[in-house]
Amino acid sequence: MRFLIQRVNHAKVTVDAKVTGQIDKGFLVFIGISNEDNELIADKLIKKLTGLRIFEDEQGKTNLALKDVNGSLLLVSQFTLYADCKKGNRPSFVHAGAPDKANQLYEYIISKCKEQHFVVETGIFGADMKVELENDGPFTIILDSAELS
Repeated sequence: MRFLIQRVNHAKVTVDAKVTGQIDKGFLVFIGISNEDNELIADKLIKKLTGLRIFEDEQGKTNLALKDVNGSLLLVSQFTLYADCKKGNRPSFVHAGAPDKANQLYEYIISKCKEQHFVVETGIFGADMKVELENDGPFTIILDSAELS
């Protein structure tokens, strides 16, 4: 599982000219799911995501977590995080999760984040989404379950 996290001042997702999710300060999180992923892996990444201290405190140090700044989450499914570009110029997506399983885990991640009392907005799984954001920093972090202990 991969989370590409962007610290944002604001972000929104539009599908067919309709806003499906919009936040102010918080994290825009692109979520890639593979066939090997499960709820235990999702729980590990959610814990890391919600505990990340990447907002600045009064001394300008990245010392505050999402809850400390009353931040929100915009969660967007993105199978292209599992693009394999080793051969040729056209990416392969054979490592991306099957749509049914990936959607189930995406919905699980949404529900678990809501359980922690975060404001959670979303895109639409499998839709052609337009994403707008103002990256604060810029500050972007990649969490890959294969690299976390």
